[in-house]
Amino acid sequence: MSVSQLPESAAASGLSLYRNGSVYSPADPYATAMLVDGGTVAWIGSEEAATSIADNKMEIIDLQGRLVAPGFVDSHAHVTDAGLALTSLDLSRCNSLAELLDAVAGAAGSAKSPVLGHGWDESRWPEDRPPTADELERAGGGQDVYLSRVDVHSGAVSASFATRLGLQAEEGWDGTGLARTRALQLVRSAAHNPSAARRRDIQRRALNHAASRGYVALAEMGAPHIAPAEDLLGLIALADDERGSLPRILPYWGQLAESTEQLQDILELFEHRLKGLAGDLNIDGSIGSHTACVHSGYQDRPDQAGEQFLTVEQAARHLELCSTAGIQGGFHVIGDAALDLAIEALQVAADRVGSAAVRSARHRFEHVEMMSSGAVDRLLEFGITASMQPLFDAYWGGTNGMYASRLGAQASLGMNAIGTLQTAGVPVCLGSDAPVTEQSPWATVKACLEHHNPEQRISARAAFLAHTRAGWRAAREPNPMQGQLAPGTPATFAVWDVAELSIQTADSRVSSWSTDARAGTPMLPSLDTDALPVCSRTVVDGYVIYDGDLHPVS
Repeated sequence: MSVSQLPESAAASGLSLYRNGSVYSPADPYATAMLVDGGTVAWIGSEEAATSIADNKMEIIDLQGRLVAPGFVDSHAHVTDAGLALTSLDLSRCNSLAELLDAVAGAAGSAKSPVLGHGWDESRWPEDRPPTADELERAGGGQDVYLSRVDVHSGAVSASFATRLGLQAEEGWDGTGLARTRALQLVRSAAHNPSAARRRDIQRRALNHAASRGYVALAEMGAPHIAPAEDLLGLIALADDERGSLPRILPYWGQLAESTEQLQDILELFEHRLKGLAGDLNIDGSIGSHTACVHSGYQDRPDQAGEQFLTVEQAARHLELCSTAGIQGGFHVIGDAALDLAIEALQVAADRVGSAAVRSARHRFEHVEMMSSGAVDRLLEFGITASMQPLFDAYWGGTNGMYASRLGAQASLGMNAIGTLQTAGVPVCLGSDAPVTEQSPWATVKACLEHHNPEQRISARAAFLAHTRAGWRAAREPNPMQGQLAPGTPATFAVWDVAELSIQTADSRVSSWSTDARAGTPMLPSLDTDALPVCSRTVVDGYVIYDGDLHPVS
């Protein structure tokens, strides 16, 4: 019998016994061991029972106190963009415009043209403005420069690059250096145009990074304005070719369907592999770039109320066609006006094909950062899933955050209302919107516990389930057991180095029985410190897709 501490490789065949740790399982809240048989969980139980069943036919894995839990599902990701961000200038730590320009100047000498960067956020800078085209021209020493804003809905472009692309004549060019909407699409196409081989390398790097963070699946939100169909087709092919080495891909394509024939053409283009014609089919843009469609306008730009990219009729026709075909549809909605448009489109579609058809398609809306009065009831009525990003609140919430500066302190309190939606019974799944926020699942769970508005906080358990099992369900995963660990479920999980396990609620008024160990509630890592759990291993259907360095818990 060989005893190992999470060996470097393990096949999805044979028996593997994980023991001497904790297993997060509804089957046994006190479990310390788990037996995996190929791609399936065969048994979960106690350390004493593990000793009795261990034999030399098994690979014995000493967890040394680590936690085994269902793997996370990133319910909204952009794999190629995430990979590009990992390989370009990280501007997320720039605390001023001057720091950004210094970073560009430092990279210009050695970087290939264009100089690419991601993650700047002028709302945190003393200058409170983006870089100009002329400033980037000087900092880049004449090289092409393109720097995507943190929300990826706008980007800063150097002067000569903008001139060569003819941005001055395009919608969305502000004249000083910032590209949005149509101008942004032209810049992205020119700056992010890797060869097929290079694209595959970028995607593989992003997926390996996600696996190292405990993600077992990513809902890829492709769309024509983000990248051509070849990008998503290549990602699907990569996941197929390297199955057993990478997280699973749950592919979405955000293209408007205007006829039955067009809908079928899109599905056939992707060989009927799509989870839905949803995701980043944009009704509006982002709050940070002033393109989210909001009723009250922007406090810092009173003459603006955002962008509306679809009409009610276009959105309704799309939902009508998807509902009739039994295909999941949906939209990118951030502003309250955009959400109201989407809800009106749901009603129009329901009037045409019946409410039952609309509900059974299980449409989904991405982001849902703002809601008008009554919106929750309508989402519940039509069976909509809200795919949300709690780190948006962690990054930009609060009375001094970007939401407050853009929309006002009072409006910022109602942003990212996860607690309201979950309490009402609206299905919620969680994601990162990578590369917009970091792929850090426990930080995401923690953001739910510590929402800036106490009324929107939810328990760690509720957030964990929304980031694991609910992610599979939101993507209409056919296996109802996916996303949990119990005998007979898929062996899809992550192993975590943890300092302490506990039961954490968002409200101290919660009944004491729910946090008492005798209640039989499985425990999760304590998240009341800055030291988040570290992923030691990620497994998908019995295949080890990530193994990290192991450090005994002190």
